[in-house]
Amino acid sequence: VQLQASGGGLVQAGGYLRLSCAASGRTFSGYYMGWFRQAPGKEREFVAAINWSSGMTYYTDSVKGRFTISRDKSENTVYLQMNSLKPEDTAVYYCGASRSGYRFERAYDYWGQGTKVTVSS
Repeated sequence: VQLQASGGGLVQAGGYLRLSCAASGRTFSGYYMGWFRQAPGKEREFVAAINWSSGMTYYTDSVKGRFTISRDKSENTVYLQMNSLKPEDTAVYYCGASRSGYRFERAYDYWGQGTKVTVSS
């Protein structure tokens, strides 16, 4: 199983980015696909997740209304559209896949390599 995250970069506050997580190696029916982020000196934290089968989405409070997670089953890819970016969104963003839950890092079975997002003020 491979998860390949991409789309990070440098953007000014108020700008936007779209992260992609291309999945391969198995079917993800029944999985939660999630995005976590880790800022320098901080622990990895949950950002958003989507149930691959139902499409139900989940967000941490700090990104609600700004970020949107989606998936394209035909492309086996999960997206994180990030709008109205803030300097505090600066982090390395990781995508993961979990069979047992979406909220906690320890529930995830597979991880991508991370993509760096830097938001300048």
